[in-house]
Amino acid sequence: MLKIGILVSGGGTNLQAVLNAIDCGTITNAEVKVVISNNRNAYALERAGNHGIEAYCISPADFKEREEFYKALLSKIDQYSLDLIVLAGYLVAIPAAMIQKYRNRIINVHPSLIPSFCGKGYYGLKVHEAALARGVKVTGATVHYVDEGMDTGPILLQKAVEVREGDTPESLQRRVMEEAEWQILPQAIQLIANGQEESQ
Repeated sequence: MLKIGILVSGGGTNLQAVLNAIDCGTITNAEVKVVISNNRNAYALERAGNHGIEAYCISPADFKEREEFYKALLSKIDQYSLDLIVLAGYLVAIPAAMIQKYRNRIINVHPSLIPSFCGKGYYGLKVHEAALARGVKVTGATVHYVDEGMDTGPILLQKAVEVREGDTPESLQRRVMEEAEWQILPQAIQLIANGQEESQ
């Protein structure tokens, strides 16, 4: 059984997609053991609680030094002997020590077709604003392994989403979530849980 920890900063719609996939059997051999947010008001924490999953807020704001925050985060994660850490809209940089310790066991979902519109400064609506400003006809989402770079790890899955005339950043964000993120994140976890993943 793949033991998963999910890190999230906001509403937790990707978390919900994973929980739904586990509940309906689209993801097998996996369970979410813990949800951690850097934001105590994140609705994701409530989603976890509603599902009977242990949930914690560990925020950089609660520590004098960033290193103390990193230690607390890693310490909490270590308590669960996790096989996979999923960054599902987690807007805090992951400490290098955690990447080294959990090498090839951390995945992230990003709302674009990497290498487009990724890296520093590209998160949330900013990604979709940039895609629309550039005039691309196709965008999408990517699930990739996390390494020391920003959105630079090996790609696991990608799914394209058509950009429509009249799209706003908000409408495009919603469609990328529904048509891509909520599809490929559970799919990636299912592949990993059943030993079928091969990064492209």
